[in-house]
Amino acid sequence: MNKTRLQGVFEEANKRYRNLFTKNLTPGFRVYDEVLIKEGGIEYRSWNPKKSKLAAAILKGASQIGIKEGDVVLYLGAASGTTVSHVSDIVEEKGFVFALDFAPRVLRDLVFVCEKRKNIAPILSNANKPESYIGNLCTVDTVYQDVAQRNQEEIFLKNCDLYLKKNGFGLLAVKARSVDVSKNPKKIFNEIRKKIEEKMVVVDYRELEPFQKDHCMFICKKK
Repeated sequence: MNKTRLQGVFEEANKRYRNLFTKNLTPGFRVYDEVLIKEGGIEYRSWNPKKSKLAAAILKGASQIGIKEGDVVLYLGAASGTTVSHVSDIVEEKGFVFALDFAPRVLRDLVFVCEKRKNIAPILSNANKPESYIGNLCTVDTVYQDVAQRNQEEIFLKNCDLYLKKNGFGLLAVKARSVDVSKNPKKIFNEIRKKIEEKMVVVDYRELEPFQKDHCMFICKKK
């Protein structure tokens, strides 16, 4: 297993493709259908870019993700915890992840993940109303958002404004078809970038095909 330039992210490379891994915070336990590999007394979990936009962004060459050991992360759109669990691996025991979703059914699945991973707290709430959960969390080092709403960038900026520390990182996964099915995705990405740049610095941008169709990732820093 080889270290990558990103803290907490590992890879097993061959001539045809790269496989990403994180160290398993809960050895012996899977969150989804990931492969577990033991090497040098450490268990690693495979990270599927077709099921995780963050993994896709890394494989598409993201220069940084702004998440490291000890960080506190606000994760918006946590769903059942696939990417959340890998973020949990990266921040390790010293870090913490506030994992928010508005759907009770998927949050129920996330609760089972949290029972094994003590550095994740599930929050049932609407990311479009960040003031509604202000009493449930602190300021954070990173805001990560994967919310399939029409006003994705507005939700992202509101949460970054309220919870993200100065010079903290914000990662926004954009699903173009949730914004406007009739528009060219690249045009949507450009429009969203202009709105983000009014308040934040975009330090990296990656389109996620072929792993995630009509998706991109903005990696930003708070001014």
